[in-house]
Amino acid sequence: MSEITHKQVEAGQAVYGKFTLSAYDSVVLGASCRWVWKCPASFLLARYNEYVSGNHLDVGVGSGYFLDHCDFPVAHPRVALMDMNSHSLAFTAQRIARYRPTTWQRNVLEDMSVEGGVFDSVGMNLLLHCVPGDFSEKGRIFDNARELMNPGALLFGATLLGRGVPRSPAARALMALYNRKGIFSNRGDSAEGLQAALAARFSDVTVATVGCMALFSARR
Repeated sequence: MSEITHKQVEAGQAVYGKFTLSAYDSVVLGASCRWVWKCPASFLLARYNEYVSGNHLDVGVGSGYFLDHCDFPVAHPRVALMDMNSHSLAFTAQRIARYRPTTWQRNVLEDMSVEGGVFDSVGMNLLLHCVPGDFSEKGRIFDNARELMNPGALLFGATLLGRGVPRSPAARALMALYNRKGIFSNRGDSAEGLQAALAARFSDVTVATVGCMALFSARR
């Protein structure tokens, strides 16, 4: 990696240890999404129910809440998990053990190569704002993800924006704190930048904002 150091990448995910993950649903998806970012987690779950396939890869898995609660279109989906954080992978794999997920620990800016075939849907929720760099650099993730998608497959997700969206004083303060600590890296992230990065690689691109959040989808 050149402009972005490995230490910067690690900072965005290192906060998610066992204790943090046990509180993730209530603190991040509950309080923060609803009251600070003004985009309830129910909006994101609804998108899983609309877009998830029976052959799905989740990138940046968090606590696995959405995979645990969404309605897969088939009884026995193929589910794969990819994250740099071993705690998130283990936590989520245990949570959705009924699906017997495959797990891959990867730095998704550098390498997303896997064995076992490509996918019909890729979820990328609450990941990009934790990845260092602007969208020209974060776009490497889209390049890597594209290689794991069947023709016609759908990429969908959500990310917090630092520009061009309404932010309450609480949202500004929390976002500034997380950026200083290296947990977030989204000061310059805008809906326009995300749209351009996706449109350079995919078709049928949609980017909509709810509160501080950009909800996006794109087809290979």
